Amino acid sequence: MPKVAHQDSSTVLTDDELRTLDAHWRAANYLAAGQIYLLANPLLREPLKPEHIKPRLLGHWGTSPGLNLVYTHLNRLIKARGLDALCVWGPGHGGPSVLANSWLEGTYSETYPDVGRDEPGMGRLFRQFSFPGGVPSHVAPETPGSIHEGGELGYALSHAYGAAFDNPDLLVACVIGDGEAETGPLAASWHSNKFLDPVRDGAVLPILHLNGYKIANPAVLARLPEPELDALLRGYGHEPIHVTGDDPAAVHRAMARALDDAVDRIALLQRTAREDGVAERAHWPVIVLRTPKGWTGPAEVDGVPVEGTWRAHQVPLAEVRENPQHLRQLEAWLRSYHPEELFDNDGRPVADVLACVPDGDRRLGGTPHANGGLLVRDLPMPDLDRFAVPVDKPGTTLHEPTRILGDLLEHVMKATSARRDFRVVGPDETASNRLQAVFDASGKAWQAQMLPVDEHLDRHGRVLEILSEHTCQGWLEGYLLTGRHGLFSCYEAFVHIVDSMVNQHIKWLKTSRALPWRAPIASLNYLLTSHVWRQDHNGFSHQDPGFVDHVLNKSPEVVRVYLPPDANTLLSVADHALRSRDYVNVVVAGKQPCFDWLSMDQARAHCARGAGIWDWAGTENGGEPDVVLACAGDVPTQEVLAAAQLLRRHLPDLAVRVVNVVDMTRLMPREEHPHGMTDFEYDGLFTGDKPVIFAYHGYPWLIHRLAYRRTGHHNLHVRGYKESGTTTTPFDMVVRNDLDRYRLVMDVIDRVPGLAVRAAAVRQEMADARTRHDAWIREHGTDLPEIAEWAWNS
Repeated sequence: MPKVAHQDSSTVLTDDELRTLDAHWRAANYLAAGQIYLLANPLLREPLKPEHIKPRLLGHWGTSPGLNLVYTHLNRLIKARGLDALCVWGPGHGGPSVLANSWLEGTYSETYPDVGRDEPGMGRLFRQFSFPGGVPSHVAPETPGSIHEGGELGYALSHAYGAAFDNPDLLVACVIGDGEAETGPLAASWHSNKFLDPVRDGAVLPILHLNGYKIANPAVLARLPEPELDALLRGYGHEPIHVTGDDPAAVHRAMARALDDAVDRIALLQRTAREDGVAERAHWPVIVLRTPKGWTGPAEVDGVPVEGTWRAHQVPLAEVRENPQHLRQLEAWLRSYHPEELFDNDGRPVADVLACVPDGDRRLGGTPHANGGLLVRDLPMPDLDRFAVPVDKPGTTLHEPTRILGDLLEHVMKATSARRDFRVVGPDETASNRLQAVFDASGKAWQAQMLPVDEHLDRHGRVLEILSEHTCQGWLEGYLLTGRHGLFSCYEAFVHIVDSMVNQHIKWLKTSRALPWRAPIASLNYLLTSHVWRQDHNGFSHQDPGFVDHVLNKSPEVVRVYLPPDANTLLSVADHALRSRDYVNVVVAGKQPCFDWLSMDQARAHCARGAGIWDWAGTENGGEPDVVLACAGDVPTQEVLAAAQLLRRHLPDLAVRVVNVVDMTRLMPREEHPHGMTDFEYDGLFTGDKPVIFAYHGYPWLIHRLAYRRTGHHNLHVRGYKESGTTTTPFDMVVRNDLDRYRLVMDVIDRVPGLAVRAAAVRQEMADARTRHDAWIREHGTDLPEIAEWAWNS
């Protein structure tokens, strides 16, 4: 943010400033109400009639006047001080407000020329709102200036901080509704100020908008006495500034003073950190704005209070078409804003209305920071051969895949040290997940107290760790949506905490792809490790591979899921994911020592295919297979190869094909996913009539769901995680879930015609091995030597 000299915080608006600010606010209120109600007659050129009213009244009025007040005063602040600013609108139900203001400032008509800034355009603005073929009632990707989907509450403040990281000249205002303030994700995100670097990051100005009620109940923070609320916010590390009232003139004056005071404080904090080297943690301002819910709307309807109550939340007058009294009351309400003073004969906003509006990209709807694809640059990705592990022979050496990936991420972090547009986030697990090499390039961001025993903490660090998956997700989303890159590293079981957040981001990407003015942003990349099969310290509580199922239910054009079986395939997958745009990439990889199967060149080719035959592991010898052993995931791959080795030894005449799947979406039909296989490709790989024994990393029914339309689906038998977990040995986990090599051999014998009798003795030997395993681990606490010392030697 530009340096601003400290001003007298007792800002006094002139009469002209007060008049023009109030004109803008009244115009925005009129437009917000008009979007909810009017189908025609947008400027009330004639008395309202039932046919002028929408047949279905949808939308939310209650929060709109307060949001309009904030938008109006941010305009004044930006224009007066020449600020670069972005606003995150937490009360997503305030869609009418943000749409109204973007139309007033002109960005909406520039984005959608058919909705001009005149009477016909106003009519289209009104008609399209919450109407078939129109726009949603929430702040959404279609809204210029937005980076925040308003459908689900809790994420506004973490998004705002994500936008501010590494944006030193940006002011990010964040309006937090009092309903949103009650959510767990929002409560945790108040701690983001302990990670905001006043030297190299921008500033976040939270505006806690308390209008008293949610949809049906009082809001908790709105009912706290002011001293108690102050104590809470100060405990979070903020300095509160209060604006309270229902008299428009008085509130305008107080809001102007509050914003000037807040920005002066921010400028002072940044200047003392940047110029004077002050290293103490900054205590940033927060504005507490208390205005009535549904302010300036109907005070009473049908004899009951509405303004200032929960009844104003959605549509204050609900029977306008059927009830003449409601129709007259609506007309009086709309005319109370005096639209004839706010719009000229052509329906264009008059000069007083536009006096506070900034120019060009400084308009909140025009900031390129809200269309991050305009700012994003390609990551400087290195040649993967620098990091690849040598593989002279499959399955004879072991590496920790995520540790190898950490070396690649360290390079990316160093290569972006000057431009600062890449971050790694995670809930206290960067080192646990073997990515600690990144600390050689950047420490962990930290603005709170530091002790001599601490490691890798850095006031200017770009690794973000907080034990709140919600906050990590929100930070990274805000960072990506404003034109940067990143990676979210998480324990596999606990990424479920952000299930609903990733839903919203996927919906955002899906919608954005259909908007030509939204430029593609860097993909949201998950690295899920410490996975279900290796929870040596934690056991059952940390075992859940279902995030993949969740993501694969979502928009196929957006989601990608990868299960690399070794270090080199992980490097190849990560390289692809970090270069990609507009996707959610889920990568599941182990952090424990894992066999190296493919050289770097082989890994590139295999990842490009997404699924392929490992001919060196099978025994087809150019003929038709008797059975297909398929696998996806590092542990299932090892068990399949061990099973193939047992079959080679015990049933040498059996023709076995081994297929490894890296890209899970390859299993889907081509018409359902861009990466999907045609039926011809699928049958060529898996056959149309031979038994397929599929060892899968996660819940086995996912494979059936992906492949249920295939010709050979009735021959498909899947082994995977069956919710049988505990703290036990690595091999016992696969035995417990019937994914082990002995069980896979038994499955082959059970399903290949003619083997049940001919190979009965082999089957019995496999069953005995499982029994022997169970006795051994209970006595020794370790896996059988033949398991622990196994290597591929075929």
